[in-house]
Amino acid sequence: MPDPRARSARVRWPSARAKHAAPSDRPGTASRRGRVLTALAVLAGCLLVGHRWLPDVGGLASLVATFLPWLGLAVPVLLVGAAVRRSVTAAAAATALAVTWVVVCVPLPLGVQPGPGGGQLVVVQHNVGDTNADPAGTAAVLLAPEPDVVTLVEVTPPLAAAFTEAFGDELPHQAVQGTVGVWSRHPLGGAAPVDLRPAGVDPSWDRGLRVTVDAPAHGGVRLYAVHLPSVRLGPAGLGTAARDESIARLGAELAADDSPVVLVAGDLNTALDDRALAPVVAEVAGRRQTFGFTFPASAPVVRIDHVLARGASVERVATLGRTASDHLPVAAEVALPRG
Repeated sequence: MPDPRARSARVRWPSARAKHAAPSDRPGTASRRGRVLTALAVLAGCLLVGHRWLPDVGGLASLVATFLPWLGLAVPVLLVGAAVRRSVTAAAAATALAVTWVVVCVPLPLGVQPGPGGGQLVVVQHNVGDTNADPAGTAAVLLAPEPDVVTLVEVTPPLAAAFTEAFGDELPHQAVQGTVGVWSRHPLGGAAPVDLRPAGVDPSWDRGLRVTVDAPAHGGVRLYAVHLPSVRLGPAGLGTAARDESIARLGAELAADDSPVVLVAGDLNTALDDRALAPVVAEVAGRRQTFGFTFPASAPVVRIDHVLARGASVERVATLGRTASDHLPVAAEVALPRG
């Protein structure tokens, strides 16, 4: 019969030190909980703060900047994860990420503040879609905020005629260049094309128009209606070269314009936080919008339609209701300086 003393001698009982070890010294306890969650919060925070320094390989920097506000969705996910893991460190990291997101993404006034008494201009911008089958219904949506000026892109000749009829006496003045147009409550003058065509693109590509709006209590307001090239995802990544070239051309046009008040309204095919837009936002600025996305209209995830200003202030920007387009319209209240 085996000797019980021999068996007990082979059993390794926990030492008193191991029995009384602090929970933080044990694998998987507080000192190690939430490390992955904390790392994810730090990564998201670095993207929020440092996206402008990302290498733009395959359009990566442009893509991150365009969808930057959506990084805020990481905050509730990380907070829930921190609660499940009972990790104070992960919770603190998620809270820091929330603060960073607010600082970076909450709407901020970025324009030049106007002097008092200059009046206000309501500008509506819309990519109407060149296959728009309901210009009358679209016009009704665009007229709802009682705009002073409406700028449209992807306007074919038949659509231009249809919108002119639909706007009627509300917006009796109009100018059209290529596939962009301006309809205004106030007289327009000095209409001229703006060459934004990238190298190698067919000469029929005509997406820039410059006009002067005779705004009451101010006088001439220079307005650019533009439609920059789209970006496409391909084997080499996000194709941004043509758009970026048009951005550079538009930036040069704005830099050469010495008008005291300049507005830009159009489909820029990128967000204001995209560093590719730097040549333009160096000359005109707007109001960053955390939400109020414009594309695609069925489930908007990004704002690529903008109203920007120099010498005036974009006070408020809002999207309007759906139309027969794949974009949502944008309405902006622009405070003008005294003329």
